Amino acid sequence: MSNTVIKFGTSGWRAVIAEEFTLNNLKRASHAAAQHARDSKDYGYRGEEYLLHLKKKGAKAPDSPLAVVGYDTRYMSEEFARNAAEVFAAEGVNVLFSPEETPTPVVAWTVMRSNAVGGVMITASHNPANYNGFKWTPYWGGPAIPEVTGDIEARASSLTIAACDKFIPFAQASHAGLVKEEDFHHSYFTQLYSLLDAGALKKARLRVAADSVYGTARTYLRPALEKMGASVTPLRENRDVTFGGRPPDTDAENLAGLRQAVLKGKLSLGLACDGDGDRFGVIDSDGTWIAPNDVLALLLDHLVRNRGMKGKVARSVMTSHFADAVAKSHGLEVRETPVGFKYVGNMLRTGQFLIGGEESGGLSIMNHVPEKDGILACMLLAELYAYERKPLGKVLADLRKRVGTFLNTRVNLRLGPDADMPALAARLSSKPPLNVGGASVWRIDHTDGFKFIMRDGSWLGLRPSGTEPVVRIYAEASSQKTLSGLVDAGRKIADGKF
Repeated sequence: MSNTVIKFGTSGWRAVIAEEFTLNNLKRASHAAAQHARDSKDYGYRGEEYLLHLKKKGAKAPDSPLAVVGYDTRYMSEEFARNAAEVFAAEGVNVLFSPEETPTPVVAWTVMRSNAVGGVMITASHNPANYNGFKWTPYWGGPAIPEVTGDIEARASSLTIAACDKFIPFAQASHAGLVKEEDFHHSYFTQLYSLLDAGALKKARLRVAADSVYGTARTYLRPALEKMGASVTPLRENRDVTFGGRPPDTDAENLAGLRQAVLKGKLSLGLACDGDGDRFGVIDSDGTWIAPNDVLALLLDHLVRNRGMKGKVARSVMTSHFADAVAKSHGLEVRETPVGFKYVGNMLRTGQFLIGGEESGGLSIMNHVPEKDGILACMLLAELYAYERKPLGKVLADLRKRVGTFLNTRVNLRLGPDADMPALAARLSSKPPLNVGGASVWRIDHTDGFKFIMRDGSWLGLRPSGTEPVVRIYAEASSQKTLSGLVDAGRKIADGKF
C-alpha cells in the first residue's frame, strides 16, 4: 500500500496516473469518502446538517445512504469509477452509477435531485492527460468545503492495508441492488432547459460551433444547443484520452480550431467546455476569445436587464471588478470570496445570489447547482446572443460604455528552485509595498493572497503557491499602460525586489 498522502486541493485530489494516482490510493480515497458519507456527525447519512437539508426540502432520508459516481473521458476513468463503486458498496453505501462519462455539473445535479449524501467524480478536470483525480461532491451539489475534505483526508491517512482490501465486485453489487446504473442525461437536460428562455433561443435559430475538447460535454453541449433550435458544427466529440496532446482547457490557445470553425462558417458563436464540463470557453463571431472575467459581467447584465432577474453577486477575490460595476449599475450587492469555487458555491447555496463566478472560467446561477457548470454558461451565452442579435464584442463594448473599462490579466510566474515562498509571504505580510506601479496603495486585501488596491480602482494580486516556486500575478486597470506597469511591479515583488 502506497504511503501517498491524499490531499484535496481547490477541487479534489489530483495526481499523476501510476505514480500517486494508483488503484490502491483510489481505494483509500473511496473508503475514506464512503465512511465520511456514512458516519460523519455533520455531513454523513445520519449527520445533523444532512438531515436538516432533507427537512428543508421536505424529503425523507433514504433507507440506506446513497452516493452518485461519475467519471470523465481520461485513461482508465471508467475502471477507476467502478472500483470506487465497489468500495462504496462494501462500506454499506448504495451507488447510483453513470454507465458513460459524465460532466462534473451533471454529477452535482444528480446528487441534488436524488437526495444522495454525496457523489464521487473521477476527474482531473483541465489537468494534463497523465493526471486523474477524485472529487467528492457533498449532498448540496457543490464543491466540498474544507471541513468535509479535512475529514476525508484524516480518514484516508488512518486506514490500514487490510481495511482498503474490502470491496464487492461490480457485477455482484449490481445484482444485489447495491449499485444501480442510470442515464443522467434526461434529468439534467430538464433542469438545464428550466433555466433558459427556450422561446428566445428557438426563435433566434443560431448557427454555432460546439467544441467538447474530447471531454464529457460531447453528449451534452451539442444536443442541448440543437434542442434549443441551433444549427451546430461539432468539434472534438470523439474520445481521445490524450486530449490531442495538450491539457483539455478552454483557453484561447486550445480553442484555435474552434476559432477557425467560427470564421470559416461565418457563425454567430463558438462554445466550448473543458474536460469535465465545468468550465466554459467562448469565441465571438469575429474569432475573438472572450475572457471569463468579461463573460461574468456580460451574463450578469443579461440576466438582470433581459431576463429581469435579481439577487446578489458572488465572485472570488482575484476576479475582475467588472462584475462589481455591472452589479452597482443595477443596485445589486457583491460578495467577495477566497479563490476556489467551493467558496462561491457556498454563497450560491443560500439562494440569495443571482450569479457566482471566478476568473478561471467557473460560473453558475441561482436555482441550479452551486457548482461550476460550463454547459449552462455556454447556453446562457447563446441566450444572450439570441436576445441581442449582435456579436458579443459589440454587447461588451456597449456595457463598457455604461459602466467603465476593466482590463485584466493573469501571469503564472515560475521562480528559481531555491525561491523561499514562505519567506516571500512573510515579507509581504509584515512589510508590504506601499507603492505599486507608480501609485500609492490605498488598501491591502488579505482574503486570499495579497491584493494591493489603488484609489483609481486598479489593483495587483499576488498568490504565492504553497507547494511549488510559483507566484500567480493578477492585475486589473482601465488602461493597458497601467496594466503592464502593475504586472511588471508584480514580477519585481515576486523576485523580492521591494
